[in-house]
Amino acid sequence: MSEPLFRDPAASVAERVRDLLARMTLTEKVGQVNQRMYGWDAYERTSSGHRLTDAFRTEVAAYDGMGALYGLQRADPWSGVTAATGIGAADGARVSDAVQRYVVENTRLGIPVLLVEEMPHGLQALDGTLLPVNLAVGATWNPELYEEAAALAAAQLRSRGGHVALVSALDLVRDPRWGRAEECFGEDPYLAARFTEALVRGVQGPPGEEFGPDRAAVVLKHFAGQGATVGGRNSAATELGARELYEIHLEAALAGVRAGAAGLMAAYNEFDGLPCAANRELLTGILRERWGFTGLVMADGLALDRLVRLAGDPVAAGALALDAGTDLSLWDSCFPRLEEAVRRGLVDEGTLDAAVGRVLALKFRLGLFEQPCTGERAPAPGPELLSERIARESVTLLTHDGVTLPLGGGVRRIAVIGPNADSVPQQIGDYTAPQRPGTGVSVLDGLTAAAPAGTEVIHARGCDLVGGELSDVPGAVVAASAADVAVVVLGGSSARESGTRFDANGAAAVTSGNPVEMTCGEGVDLAELGLPGGQSALLDAVSATGTPVVVVLVQGRPHALPDLADRAGAVLSAWYPGPWGGRAVADVLFGAAQPMGRLPVSVPRSAAQLPVFYNGKDHGYRGYVDQPATARHAFGHGLSYTSVEYGAPRLSRKSAAGAEFAADAPAGAAEPLLCTVEVRNTGDRPVWETVQLYVRRVLGGTSWPRVRELRGFTRIELAPGERAAVSFRLTEQTLASVTRTLERAVEPGEFAIGTGPSSDRTREARLTVTAQARREQAGSARAR
Repeated sequence: MSEPLFRDPAASVAERVRDLLARMTLTEKVGQVNQRMYGWDAYERTSSGHRLTDAFRTEVAAYDGMGALYGLQRADPWSGVTAATGIGAADGARVSDAVQRYVVENTRLGIPVLLVEEMPHGLQALDGTLLPVNLAVGATWNPELYEEAAALAAAQLRSRGGHVALVSALDLVRDPRWGRAEECFGEDPYLAARFTEALVRGVQGPPGEEFGPDRAAVVLKHFAGQGATVGGRNSAATELGARELYEIHLEAALAGVRAGAAGLMAAYNEFDGLPCAANRELLTGILRERWGFTGLVMADGLALDRLVRLAGDPVAAGALALDAGTDLSLWDSCFPRLEEAVRRGLVDEGTLDAAVGRVLALKFRLGLFEQPCTGERAPAPGPELLSERIARESVTLLTHDGVTLPLGGGVRRIAVIGPNADSVPQQIGDYTAPQRPGTGVSVLDGLTAAAPAGTEVIHARGCDLVGGELSDVPGAVVAASAADVAVVVLGGSSARESGTRFDANGAAAVTSGNPVEMTCGEGVDLAELGLPGGQSALLDAVSATGTPVVVVLVQGRPHALPDLADRAGAVLSAWYPGPWGGRAVADVLFGAAQPMGRLPVSVPRSAAQLPVFYNGKDHGYRGYVDQPATARHAFGHGLSYTSVEYGAPRLSRKSAAGAEFAADAPAGAAEPLLCTVEVRNTGDRPVWETVQLYVRRVLGGTSWPRVRELRGFTRIELAPGERAAVSFRLTEQTLASVTRTLERAVEPGEFAIGTGPSSDRTREARLTVTAQARREQAGSARAR
């Protein structure tokens, strides 16, 4: 008897999906779009190893199969999985294979299960290698480096039996009060789009129908607009119009789709009155019909249960989400009842077939029908070296008096002070598994190890992370007074503790009283962005000693900063730099590495002036009466240990025809339009300089322009005294804006093309884009 077509690897994915769908019962189909079990409930650890639970067997039997299993290897305080009860690297593939074998061998059709894991900044599992958080990744302005690290993280996931990586990439920091700011690449859509492309390439490998054995499918979170909730309140309403959605919040998602992302996760928030998981215009109209996306859409945890309030009951809520374009559930009680929804006529079975088909297609592309198990395979090494390199390149020098750094040979005693000085957990961010003892290097440890022989490093905590308790400040003052320099390490923490309470979906439930020292992370939103009272008092007291002060901010969001010029010779930001961030900070402070980071977000002066993102609408607002409306530190800002001078940008042409930028423009019809700027290192140290390109519409267009928009960046290395000419090619992507029909096109008008080291320090050249082709203009001129 011949094998069914869906078992034939020579057949196309579409043919195999059609054949398998035709053989499935309605119950089996519903099982394939469900991911309702927490993976850590599928096994238990015994004295003889890990064994599958009865709850897991019951779940498989309920639908004669299982679509996906989330978090089999997740470990953290919310799941309750610890190093003693969880799955380490040595056992990851073995336990994953036990799950897979049971599903394949104990179901009628033997359809493998997708094993889905969180990989927001490295694999969230015991022994998973952590990267710095996305905000640190964005601060590198180095997508190529991130692509390398993402590839190694994906290999680590696959070597342990996982298939699908959930990674935050699509949200933007439009309000830094939002606790999940650390999960964003920054506030800018262009920057986020470039990192999202790099993420997809790194995790999935070269574009194609099949994934390599060391590559994973990536599901990009969250679609769409979750970073724009009112008041920075997690999972709350948005007040986005369609134009703001298209101009700002869809760019990274579109880049991810074009790069071939396997899936997207619908966000919790609503857009135009409908939660994203039930928003047909978003999931079907934009994503599938306008963009041609053929991958799967996953709901966020328990998001579909929220729809019951709209739909009336779980059956109708599941139908609403399925009809909108959601393909795969996450823990909810609505999708398990889709069989009832189909039988009641609330949703067509063909709609269910389409969703099931997308789930099955991913399983075929991953090769799970041919090789469902990982087998005897050593765990892949993690991106530890790249994690440290990202941390080093992300450290951003915000202010500097020109003399305090780098720390020189005259420094014989260093006081390392502050609540973030000696804590690896407080520098690794949210969504992290428990770290094995000895993993990581704190700032204190990094400075102690890097200090030259004969240099003494002393430590004083000084204050707690939160609150205003000052009893430890005097000890810190004594330490600072006896030192040649005081490194004061302040900021925030997303470290979850055993006493942290959680919402049903895993978000931290931190009350206004802050019973735990969390100031950032999912569920931890702030109304006030300034440093807590104890930290501010500590800094004041240390600076009053007269000892030179360096402030290092270990943080997951931009805290509002006062002018610290009278209190600190230098201020650096180290966005949660990961386990080895302490070494990275030490290298920058001692000059073994230069500060290379550039701000992926604007740093506010206070929460009262929000929003401060650099690319708001250009209405010419002068500012408040009591304080400027500008940011303390602008998007793109970052200093080095030398000085760099920019010339004026030069355009290869001062005008261009709009037809040159049309998608159907013939190749070579016009000479390339270039913007060139000369950059010179005028100091006595080498530098890696990030040259930035911005565009500002001055006249024309069909919508009100923004102050400026990032449209390119590149990094160059300059020796002391060296100069280089940097050229950017101006293309449709550079000049396009969203039209009245919500398509992107280059509209006639006048543009200011700016180059510089940051968004607030650019020089510009004017470009005119005409409506007619140049040859038509020439003919018109001859006729006159």
